[in-house]
Amino acid sequence: MREIADSVGAYLLNDMAHISGLAAAGACNDPFAHSDVVTSTTHKSLRGPRAGMIFYRKHLQQQIDFAVFPCLQGGPHNNAIAALAVALAEAGTPQFKSYIDAVKSNAKTLASSLLDRGYSIVTGGTDNHLVLWDLRPLKITGSKVEKLCDAVGITLNKNAVHGDVSAAAPGGVRIGTPAMTTRGLTQTDFEQVAAFLHEAVQLALELQAKSGPKLKDFVALLDGEPRVADLNTRVRQFSMQFDMP
Repeated sequence: MREIADSVGAYLLNDMAHISGLAAAGACNDPFAHSDVVTSTTHKSLRGPRAGMIFYRKHLQQQIDFAVFPCLQGGPHNNAIAALAVALAEAGTPQFKSYIDAVKSNAKTLASSLLDRGYSIVTGGTDNHLVLWDLRPLKITGSKVEKLCDAVGITLNKNAVHGDVSAAAPGGVRIGTPAMTTRGLTQTDFEQVAAFLHEAVQLALELQAKSGPKLKDFVALLDGEPRVADLNTRVRQFSMQFDMP
């Protein structure tokens, strides 16, 4: 990409929003090595406040600083700056590197556990903190699985997968491990998480058989379904074992 940018006189920008924590721990390719500009949010794998950062080569300082202020941004949020300083200090510690190692190991365990149940994971696994689950072989959308998982106390998000024709009805869901790892879940615990996800998807398939193809009809079945309430109770009981940070 660096060679392509140079060949046309373009700047190379790398957005590392999802992997900034991995980059800080040296657990992925260095995004700074070839980029003119690197951007990131700070509340994902970096585990900081909801904010953002822009890194740039020195010769771009005037243009980028002016574009941020006064063009786009007003007064600084000193509380967020202080929280970010703490997060960045933590990211430089051996403990943070151990945390990122656990995040990646937990994601691999989750992906493997789903694969062992016959499900399709994009790229056949994961090398980072995310698992992208392709639901198209099951003939159900990510939107429906997201709604059912919300109802049982599992937070994930619908996500497009390669070959989807509409972002409004994506064929997959995305699951991340940083928050659960922060709460202390281990690889053994993620095997239980996979079991809950398996149960949720199988229940979603049964409810879809009753509701038909429309999302609103599917959602209408969730409130009165005792198996949804039962799974919600068991998910919450499992979650209560782990402290909130």
